[in-house]
Order: sequence, then structure tokens, then C-alpha cells
Amino acid sequence: MAARQRSPKRRTRFLPQSDTVGAIRRFNRFYTRRIGVLDEGMLHSPWSLTEVRVMYELAHRTESTAADLVAALGLDAGYLSRILRGFEREKLVTRKRSANDARQVHLALTPRGRRVFSALDKRQSMEVRGMIHGMPFEARRDLEVTMRKIERLLSCDPAEPRRVSFRTHRPGDIGWVVYRHGVIYWQEYGWDERFEAVVGEIAVRFLRTFDRSSERCWIAEVDGERAGCVFLVRQSRRVAKLRLLLVEPDARGLGIGGSLVDRCIAFAGKAGYRKLTLWTNSVLDAARHIYQERGFRLVREAKHRTFGRGLIGQYWELDLC
Repeated sequence: MAARQRSPKRRTRFLPQSDTVGAIRRFNRFYTRRIGVLDEGMLHSPWSLTEVRVMYELAHRTESTAADLVAALGLDAGYLSRILRGFEREKLVTRKRSANDARQVHLALTPRGRRVFSALDKRQSMEVRGMIHGMPFEARRDLEVTMRKIERLLSCDPAEPRRVSFRTHRPGDIGWVVYRHGVIYWQEYGWDERFEAVVGEIAVRFLRTFDRSSERCWIAEVDGERAGCVFLVRQSRRVAKLRLLLVEPDARGLGIGGSLVDRCIAFAGKAGYRKLTLWTNSVLDAARHIYQERGFRLVREAKHRTFGRGLIGQYWELDLC
């Protein structure tokens, strides 16, 4: 077998930090104006945005203390205390000392407070519906996915659960597969446009000759956004080939790559194939680990320089019966 070579250093490209800062500030100016945060009262009411947010927390918690609200909203304790005193004057909030711990005081909305909040909540839902009225389904879906992604990227809790799902391909997916392969392999390994051309040829051939009984493409989604893919294609009556396994960088560590390969193996067995093959490169350590864990064996290696880099191509096989 060919001697193993050193993997090229991965390259990650970043926008200048000043560009990101400027983009965030521009979005903040747009969005605060769009949802009326700059108005004197939230939703044309006597209450500020912060006051309405405190009402929301009280309405959606069974028991709350001032310390709970400070932690949930990141408010200054003195500022929150002034808001709560105002709520008490308006008979929106009651205080009740805990039966289990006399040092704790539980806060709750009064019946009047719940009526006030309910009216504000309904009005806000109506305003948001008006904002998206007439927006096509795909645009609404893109908006929802993008907002979830912004929330996740700026979240202080990186361990927040993410929703992973898998489906077969539909119109638009194959173009995405080609595009993301080209971008990711250029950014991480420095592979040139010839790799994108190879991916494009595989993808076009799959669409032109697709046989639903013996072939599949799976798309992984995370929080409703494409995050990975894999193809299973017919090589012969008894042999199938696994191709174009990809997982987006920000979706790695969720078990997506292994789940995609497992779907290929299960489908290949049901379709009557006896063997599953694949071609990869030695620098793709994560993918190779997935294949090894599932019983694939390395059968051949060969040096090549197909994508503008010196690489070692690897041929792997898995016996299905």
C-alpha cells in the first residue's frame, strides 16, 4: 500500500471582525425599528418592552422569585425591584412568602395582571402575523430557520438540544450538495474547483438515472436547515457504492455522519446488495473512523493529485452477507 502522507493543514476563512460587528449593529437597528421597540410604549401600551418581558416570565412560570427573574432576564436587581413595585401599585403582581423557606418570596400575576398580559400577548401575535402576511411559505420557512440559527450562534448555552431529522432528497437539494462540497472542501482542505466538478458529475448522473428501488440520497437537517448528505448508488446488481458523505461544520458532533452511513447500510441490505464500496481520501479522518466502526475494510490505496493537492485515495468495502 502507498505510504501515508501528512494531512494538509485545514484552512478556515473568517470575515474581518469589524464586518461582523457592523452587520450585527445594522440588523439590530433594523429589527428594533421593525418590531416597535423604539416606541414609547410596547404595542402602544403604557408598558415598556422590559416590563412586558417581566410579565411574560411571570405568566409562564408556576413559581418565581425576584432572583429567578434577574437570572432569566439578565436585569439589574434594583431595576427589577422598581418594576415590581410599579406592578404592585397597578395591582398586577402579588407577593407570597414561601411555605418551605420563609426567606423566599414568590411572585405571581394577579387576575388583573393576567388579563393585561393576555391582551398584550394577543396583540403581539396579531402584529407578527401582519408582518409575515403574504409571505410565501418558503420565505417564512427560511425566516424561521435563520432566526433559530441566529439564536443558537449567539446563545450562551452551546449545549442547548438541537433537532436532527433525516429525509430523502427533493428539488433543490442536489444543487446544495454540489455547492456545499465545493465550499467546505476548499475551506478545510484547499481542494480546487476540480473537486466541485467531480461532485457535480456524480450528482447529475444520480438525478438522470435515479432508480428508487435500488438508490437513495438522504439529507440531514438540524433545526430545519440542511446539515448533511449521503448517496447510495448502484454499481452492479450485487454491489452498491456509498458516495458524497458530508456534514456541515457547525453540525458535527451530533452523530449525523454515522446515522447517514447507517441508513446506507440498512437500505443496501434490504435492496439485495451483497457488498457496499466507497472511495475516500486518507485526510478525511472523521469519515474514515465512521467507516471503520461499521466494519468497512481498507482494500487499496493509491496516490493522486486530482484536486490540486497531493492525496492518497482509499478504497473501502463492507460485506453485507
